[in-house]
Amino acid sequence: MANPLYDHLFAPHAGKPTPFLHLLNGKTISHDEFIQMAGRFANAMTQMGLVPGDRVAIQVEKSPEALAIYAACIQAGLVFLPLNTAYTPTEVSYFIENSGAKLFVCTRGHKKELAGAIKNTDVVLETLNAEGSGTFLAHARDKSEVFTPVGRKGQDLAALLYTSGTTGRSKGAMLTHENLLSNARSLVDIWHYSADDVLLHALPIFHTHGLFVATNVTLFAGGSMIFLPKFDSDVVIEKMLQATAMMGVPTFYTRLVKDPRLTADLTRHMRLFVSGSAPLLAETHLQFEEKTGHRILERYGMTETNMNTSNPYDGERRAGTVGFPLPGVELKITDTATGATLPDGEIGVIEVRGPNVFKGYWQMPEKTAEEVRQDGFFITGDLGLIDADGYVQIVGRNKDMIISGGYNIYPREIESLLNDQPEILESAVIGVPHPDYGETVVGVVVANGGSIPDFDQITKTIAKSLARYKLPKKLVVVAELPRNTMGKIQKNLLREKHKRDFQ
Repeated sequence: MANPLYDHLFAPHAGKPTPFLHLLNGKTISHDEFIQMAGRFANAMTQMGLVPGDRVAIQVEKSPEALAIYAACIQAGLVFLPLNTAYTPTEVSYFIENSGAKLFVCTRGHKKELAGAIKNTDVVLETLNAEGSGTFLAHARDKSEVFTPVGRKGQDLAALLYTSGTTGRSKGAMLTHENLLSNARSLVDIWHYSADDVLLHALPIFHTHGLFVATNVTLFAGGSMIFLPKFDSDVVIEKMLQATAMMGVPTFYTRLVKDPRLTADLTRHMRLFVSGSAPLLAETHLQFEEKTGHRILERYGMTETNMNTSNPYDGERRAGTVGFPLPGVELKITDTATGATLPDGEIGVIEVRGPNVFKGYWQMPEKTAEEVRQDGFFITGDLGLIDADGYVQIVGRNKDMIISGGYNIYPREIESLLNDQPEILESAVIGVPHPDYGETVVGVVVANGGSIPDFDQITKTIAKSLARYKLPKKLVVVAELPRNTMGKIQKNLLREKHKRDFQ
């Protein structure tokens, strides 16, 4: 029987000794060895009593074994639920209870506290440690590596990923075989990916970027990955001559451009640098290109849709934009109040429709109905515009929009001007409560080097490009901006910290 993801990502490599995972210890795991490992895991989970459709949650460190659990779930028709390693036991308890997971795999060091957190559930708890030990591996050790894939349809669930939950409870995005497969197919095509590619993989695999973009694209093309536990500038630079591509978050690139070892010679074997999960500063684009001759390719995606747009592989990769919709993906800008489609150049909510768009939120039909229109367009909550050349620009999140004195203010516009100031490395603009205006603008900035920003002069400079009501009423210097594990600035934390500044 057909199993869309297994048939396209794994089956073509069965029996092949071609390299798949290059590890830091010098070992290389072939495609066939990886598929055999996944087969043992699939047999182990099946013999534990799991049946197609059951959810398998994991909260473990990045390892080949953790990735093989994903492959095993696809093979066995199970729904893969990766959890951020930073989640607390309280958060994990919610995910396990909400998903109804039948199996939960964690690290040995966290077993005791997590066992207490999930004591009111029926989930089976097993362990998997980064060095390749644990009770789950013990169960799988003597199992057959041969497993006949369970039949699945394109609309069957393959994964359940919970959103970050910065506003209210996290929502479980239901991703199907077709969602993930369509995205991998498109990205392999537009990024010219092939079996000759070697990806520097320093991303986590609990997130769509490291798992469903980096890994699925590599598997679909038949390439290999230098599989790093995490991003480390020294290791990335050491391995770069062995790679052809890298996918990262902006933090990767901001750290690399500061390193004197990053040169055109170091990157001479590379053909593609991709950035996503958070906006990349135009300054970083320029610095990276000046040092290496490579222009970073920025794209746009999210948990519910995987990738929506990409700057072109051939053609202008325009800083400050996320390029064009992927093949088969429709994108429009709509009015935040009426939902009417806006003309190019106007700011509104980004909506997308295509085979990449998720099936809905797990056990939240009302929330699904709120965010997925009857015609299939998903309301992303991101604010953006389409410029005269068709490039999509992201200007912020709808919830980050500031309404001051009845005027809509888009933080990204102000942040771009602040980031252009030589004394400022980066900024985050937020709205905070104000007794007269409802909200007012506060800029939180990180100073460039050891400089002390002259806020009066900065305000005068940006006032030449901004209406008076958009000007920050206060500028605050911080050592660094709060970010989540994927590098996104957590403006909700900044708003909470400064909510009484004008009261």
